[in-house]
Amino acid sequence: MSKDFKQLSIKPGFMKHNGGLLFRKISKNEYEFKTKIDKNHLNMAGITHGGYIASIIDSGAGTGAHKSTGGKPCVTISLDIKFIASTVLGNEIIGFTKIQKITNSMVFLICHLECKGRLIATASGIWKILKKSLPNAGYGG
Repeated sequence: MSKDFKQLSIKPGFMKHNGGLLFRKISKNEYEFKTKIDKNHLNMAGITHGGYIASIIDSGAGTGAHKSTGGKPCVTISLDIKFIASTVLGNEIIGFTKIQKITNSMVFLICHLECKGRLIATASGIWKILKKSLPNAGYGG
């Protein structure tokens, strides 16, 4: 649907501080996001830190949950991640999120990350749809 990626991290906060995340809608229930690995994303072994991988999945998939509900604020309830392969400085990581089900109060989804056509991580998660708006919600795009 959207050809161009938009920066999610438009307000100060964790993801903006860590380089931001680009996001776009692919179809009614599919979304894509990406980022480039910088020095501050690496661990002592010189590969992308697992915490950073988890944070881009949480942010990218969470934005998919938010967009799929028509812009309602959503918070992560559960996120199960499997780390499969590593990435290094300068690599571009692309994430894909597919919404599996939306109820009145929950969003269920799956997500995976790729780099150079290789599977990096897979995840499944549940997001709670909030009834009230969050102050300073940083949802962009």
